[in-house]
Amino acid sequence: MTRVAVMGTGSWGTTFGMVLADAGAQVTMWGRRSVVCEEIEKEHRNSEYLGELTLPDAVRASTDPAAALDGADIVVLAVPSQKLRENLAHWRDLVPAEAVLVSLMKGVEHGSLLRMSEVIVAGLGAHQDRVAVVSGPNLAREIAARQPTATVVACPDQDVAEHVAEACSTGYFRPYTNHDVIGVELGGAVKNVIGLAVGIADGMGLGDNSKASIITRGLVETTRLGVALGAEPGTFAGLAGMGDLVATCASPLSRNRTFGEHLGQGMSVEEVVKITKQTAEGVKSCGPILELATAHGVEMPIVQQVTELIEGRVTLDQMIPRMFSRARKPELQ
Repeated sequence: MTRVAVMGTGSWGTTFGMVLADAGAQVTMWGRRSVVCEEIEKEHRNSEYLGELTLPDAVRASTDPAAALDGADIVVLAVPSQKLRENLAHWRDLVPAEAVLVSLMKGVEHGSLLRMSEVIVAGLGAHQDRVAVVSGPNLAREIAARQPTATVVACPDQDVAEHVAEACSTGYFRPYTNHDVIGVELGGAVKNVIGLAVGIADGMGLGDNSKASIITRGLVETTRLGVALGAEPGTFAGLAGMGDLVATCASPLSRNRTFGEHLGQGMSVEEVVKITKQTAEGVKSCGPILELATAHGVEMPIVQQVTELIEGRVTLDQMIPRMFSRARKPELQ
């Protein structure tokens, strides 16, 4: 039986732990808070994030990272992206040397501008062929209800990608494999910022034409940055690109879209943070993504305006017109 450590007990980490257990793995989760771990361990629930969902008996939990990581064949990393490096420093000597490392995180690190798989390689001294990325239209609450979806497992090593895909394959969770880690990760990171933009538009009362335009041009921005960094254009037409973008921008279950909707209704970032319990990764990653684009000479007007709104440099009334103020040119440029 495959032994998996899931480092993080948020909604997506817990849900992915459920998927792994349903696929036949023995799962031990690590979490910071004893109250959450005790509930998972004793009651097989994580009520704060997943309500009354009953987790499989094969899902256990501990606040001790050594206990969670002991003997793990696969280590799944599901902490907030900007906290990853800090956590890896504590876990470096505990992670089994041959374990496959799986990132569920969607972001770009402040300062270094590294993608999450790159942070894992740097933080653990691991070879990139040991690191896989899971991304796609994967809203946690729908998967927790075992509604069917598909995802992408990306890794430079096809055998590792297949190993992870097999470990999380169920009747409702369909993994496909890909070698384009750059494209899969950027698709997941940038879609959070586009989700914020769509939520802002919705909160301002703008209609479907406006939101469809933001989604479509947002995908162009994502593809433009990805290609500049070495990704394959086709990746952004797939599950980790368009698929994830549509799910994030269309669903009220999306944390980023919901966060943006509150902003569009006139709330400040601080006010929205107070009323939401979960991380909206786009808020933290929009600045680093814009820095990354600037460093590579890539225009991203939607990302730029979202970043400037988050940082308080533009108002709502200024943001939308500026988002569409780029000089006219052929659509595909």
